Amino acid sequence: MWARVRKSCARVLRSLRVEADTHKDTRTHNLFEAAAVYVSARAEDDQEQVDEAAGWVSPEALSFGVSELACRAVIALARERDESPQTVARDLLGIPAA
Repeated sequence: MWARVRKSCARVLRSLRVEADTHKDTRTHNLFEAAAVYVSARAEDDQEQVDEAAGWVSPEALSFGVSELACRAVIALARERDESPQTVARDLLGIPAA
């Protein structure tokens, strides 16, 4: 009888340890972190990292984060180059000046 109780307790304890270990690896990512990892992975052609970052947030949130990152990057480059954001965006996309 005691052997069954001991085995049952051992199984419960093992399962709790496994569950505790799996929760260490899971952490929440915000949409800006997901966007930064997604865009940098795309730039480095790292499809595995692209897929991982895309799974951190909803597609809508990722789209918003990527859009916000693009806006901030264009503004930063425009300030650095002392040009308008429109000129920088067109230059990055290879579109002739308007």
